[in-house]
Amino acid sequence: MEYPALAELIKTISILRSENGCSWDREQTHASLRHNMAEEAYEAIDAINSGDMNHLKEELGDVLLQVVLHAQIAKEEGFFDIEDVAKRLNDKLIHRHPHVFGNVKVNGTDDILANWDKLKAEEKPHRKSLMDGISKSQSALMSAQKISCKAVKVGFEWQSDEQLKECIMSEFKEFDEAQTYDEKEEEFGDILFAVVNLARRHQIDAEQALIRSNTKFMKRFRKMEEIAEKPLTELTFEEWDALWKKAKKLVSDDVAIDVKAD
Repeated sequence: MEYPALAELIKTISILRSENGCSWDREQTHASLRHNMAEEAYEAIDAINSGDMNHLKEELGDVLLQVVLHAQIAKEEGFFDIEDVAKRLNDKLIHRHPHVFGNVKVNGTDDILANWDKLKAEEKPHRKSLMDGISKSQSALMSAQKISCKAVKVGFEWQSDEQLKECIMSEFKEFDEAQTYDEKEEEFGDILFAVVNLARRHQIDAEQALIRSNTKFMKRFRKMEEIAEKPLTELTFEEWDALWKKAKKLVSDDVAIDVKAD
């Protein structure tokens, strides 16, 4: 199977980076494109949440642009090219799926994931701690869930939801007792970390759950702006409360398909 459009894209990026290409593209570096990589990935997630496949096709193209552009910069610097990227990925996928490309027998997803972790550890012997390899650039919420998942794999886990909820409430108590800004910030972080563990225990993606709540709040707030009979700045607390309840009734809570990118 051939992909002529992909080959054309690689050629286009090469031209844009050439002396006769685009000055902006030519000026870009791995460092200058960091924000673009994250932004395009989040916009692709927005497209997935929206359920709009045409939008997703566009946003996946923008993510692909970042991959090809970084590979082109690396090629110019003499490190690797897009073919090296694809080969390394393909080799890794084959190696980590011995139940498909080898003779390993598995009994379900748990065995597959255990094999994946074992093979990944063998590939990266320089990692001495389970905490090694966690991205320092992803959101803190995503990191917290990743950290807790790794700890649980070796048995560091609450015995029940009730035990965890007691821990969460104790963190709130410590927050209330904190005296300085630094102490309160630390204790608030502990609250968030504990709550993320509650999400993990119920197979909830904490990041996506918060995105959903953010979207739901924005929808309701926009509805309040729409139906308010006087400027929002003039509302009393009681009027805010009544307006919120009214907006809540008028707006659907089906927010998973209502995420729009700018």
